[in-house]
Amino acid sequence: MTNNLVLSPLAHTWIFDVDGTICVHNGYKNGEDIILDGVKEAFAKIPDEDMIIILTSRKTEEKENLIKFLNKNGLRYNHIIFDAPMGERILVNDDKPSGLKCAYAIKKERDEKLEISLIVNKDL
Repeated sequence: MTNNLVLSPLAHTWIFDVDGTICVHNGYKNGEDIILDGVKEAFAKIPDEDMIIILTSRKTEEKENLIKFLNKNGLRYNHIIFDAPMGERILVNDDKPSGLKCAYAIKKERDEKLEISLIVNKDL
């Protein structure tokens, strides 16, 4: 299922989980990470001025391996947060007085293809 996002021309902040979203869940525990279908394509659609934050429950000890995996696959990022709790991830943000919606959430099935369609609406 493709997630269609209609976004303003402003710069955006993207937050991605690692296991089950970017790569096969816990693949690193079974030898090595395997990138999921659609991830490279989704990241390529993200404008250069946007910020990408990667969030993971992986321990900080896995930092070097995860960074190598991201670099090997050409996945850019601005920040990586390790040791995040395994429970729900909750984004809280306010909408702009103009009516611009400033928070989105995309849920996907674990280890399934990542499909994102971006449309920039210059009128927003």
